[in-house]
Amino acid sequence: MTYQDILVETPEPHVGLVRLNRPQVLNALSARLLDELARALDAFEADPDCRVVVLTGNDRAFAAGADIQEFVGQSAVSMIAGHRPGAWDRIRRFPKPLVAAVSGYCLGGGWELAMLCDLVVASETARFGQPEINLGILPGAGGTQRLPRLVGKHRAMELILTGRQLTAQEAYTWGVVNRVAPAETYLQEALALAREIAQKAPVAARLAKEAVLRSMDTPLDVGLDYERKLSALAFGTEDREEGVRAFLEKRKPTFRGR
Repeated sequence: MTYQDILVETPEPHVGLVRLNRPQVLNALSARLLDELARALDAFEADPDCRVVVLTGNDRAFAAGADIQEFVGQSAVSMIAGHRPGAWDRIRRFPKPLVAAVSGYCLGGGWELAMLCDLVVASETARFGQPEINLGILPGAGGTQRLPRLVGKHRAMELILTGRQLTAQEAYTWGVVNRVAPAETYLQEALALAREIAQKAPVAARLAKEAVLRSMDTPLDVGLDYERKLSALAFGTEDREEGVRAFLEKRKPTFRGR
């Protein structure tokens, strides 16, 4: 599979890496880039050897937002009928753990993309924001829905209505990122986190991700019932047998994803 706007590799066993690769425009999210990202994640989903994927940009920008050139001449009808929502939905449905490694600008659609990830490791240089208000529009790829769930209504309103940016440390304080690392090591930190997750039982990791995501949009009693069913499903895996056996034998388990 060939790509023009992303780079795909497997830097170590069980860990995939996708780099957004439009440095000349700060990795602006064009329709082609989003489609390529969705295709790459589809391929990693189908690869039984892949257990975790790290998504990154470059040191200057994770992604500075949508490709504004593509907004010229657009109408309400064309935006609704376009294929962008389809690509975003495919990325959102990726079932394996997804770790964002963010440096520099992470704005607009770039932050919405990072919010789709399950964990975020940020460089000290990272800047997060939803500046769409400055263009006379509003976040359209989940920013108005996911950001309040992350930081609360009032903080989300402040960021969306003013367009101001958060520093990496502010983002950490507000619970937007998991870790802040030096600019020289943020990607290695994200890969180390991915490596740690990849050593766990992959089926259980996928089920746990599904359960946590379900908790974001369901009442507690519904979520608890869903968790109970997924937990029971995990008991039917070979990995569960291996995990229990390894615990009793006081050794490190060898999980095979089945």
